[in-house]
Amino acid sequence: MFIALAVILALAWILGFAIFHVASVAIHVLVLAAIVSVVVHFLRRGKGTT
Repeated sequence: MFIALAVILALAWILGFAIFHVASVAIHVLVLAAIVSVVVHFLRRGKGTT
């Protein structure tokens, strides 16, 4: 679930930055949210395997 969220956020960032030429702080928040989502995914997966 978190990987899907990260992919969606990363695509939104790419589209916003490349196509719509949005260069505000808000678009970089999407990248930060995508990275946090991936980290949370791997942390939760690691705890579930023990």
